[in-house]
Amino acid sequence: MEGRRAEEITVSAKTLDDAITEALVQLGVTSDRLEYDVIEKGSPGFLGIGMKQAVIRAWRKEEPKEESVDEIAEELIKEAVPTDITLDTKEEKEPKKPKKENKEPKKAAQKSGKKEIKKEQKKEAKPEEKTEPRHETELAKVEDATIKECETFLQNVLQAMHMEVELCSKVDEEGALSIEMKGDNMGILIGKRGQTLDSLQYLTNRVANKMQAGYVRVKLDTEDYRERRKETLENLARNIAHKVKRTRKPVTLEPMNPYERRIIHSALQGDKNVTTHSEGEEPYRRVVVTLVRK
Repeated sequence: MEGRRAEEITVSAKTLDDAITEALVQLGVTSDRLEYDVIEKGSPGFLGIGMKQAVIRAWRKEEPKEESVDEIAEELIKEAVPTDITLDTKEEKEPKKPKKENKEPKKAAQKSGKKEIKKEQKKEAKPEEKTEPRHETELAKVEDATIKECETFLQNVLQAMHMEVELCSKVDEEGALSIEMKGDNMGILIGKRGQTLDSLQYLTNRVANKMQAGYVRVKLDTEDYRERRKETLENLARNIAHKVKRTRKPVTLEPMNPYERRIIHSALQGDKNVTTHSEGEEPYRRVVVTLVRK
């Protein structure tokens, strides 16, 4: 008989679905990362007489062996990045403001006094607000040269990983550059919870924004992973909300990246009985689901 696994738990509830939801909450995993054995299916009985609770033994699914290539993939990605692109994550949120030439206003101020200085400053402030570029809010039109450079970068990385992948690029309705990757063993590119795919997307974004003026957003996907992950997280959010309303106790989820936390927040923003907020520091920041006290 197989020995007891680390983090293995036994859960009982009125129904099998409730027992599975309870296991998801206790282990802090999404449904795709849960494995369980049914010990007792449960029975409603007759008019409540002879009712039996459902009982399961649950544990976290073991990490697939191919996910161990994540570290190798990240090293290969770093090697393939152009030398003029840095990998630090502290990007400037806004470009530096150009220095103003105030020689002429100063001369005018000397003649007409302090009041004139204030007037000149107000006049100069208005054009600055209009012309200052906005980062990550207004997308620039994606140029053909940018698309080509991103595809070349990706192909170099994928060749270094000994992978043959077909790239399909297009500008979506939001104005972002969407690149779909097709090939064999795409699970390697996705990695654990999409970490490899996110790293590759981040680097491709850096390449795109070195190529042209204005902000360009790049989205990488393969095998419809983004949409499948979104559905999984939305289902988890609803299950967690049900648990919070039933137990009247807050639930803290596993650490997630900003994109996945937004999915949880969005999935529950229409539920008036629960509220969500994030706690902790990156990369261990978590979503907390709490009951709204009336």
